[in-house]
Amino acid sequence: MKNLDCTPFQRKVYAALLKIPKGQVRTYAQVARMIGKPNAARAVGQALKRNRWAPAIPCHRVIASDGSLGGYSGPGGLAAKRRLLRKEQAA
Repeated sequence: MKNLDCTPFQRKVYAALLKIPKGQVRTYAQVARMIGKPNAARAVGQALKRNRWAPAIPCHRVIASDGSLGGYSGPGGLAAKRRLLRKEQAA
């Protein structure tokens, strides 16, 4: 994680994503709590938007609090997120 060209906040978010087991999802708010910033759900979303290492850093495992997929800026957009989650049997 130290070699990533990103902010310290993004590094914390990405490290938290690596702890989400394959086949499971977390919400943006849950990720914010995981990094000790319980009010930073929107900032987590912005960090994920800038994730250049998707799907290796699995931002596809993060969904909105209402259960919707939220966004996905990785290659292929939301269709790819849906496909990745199905492949992992998370959705």
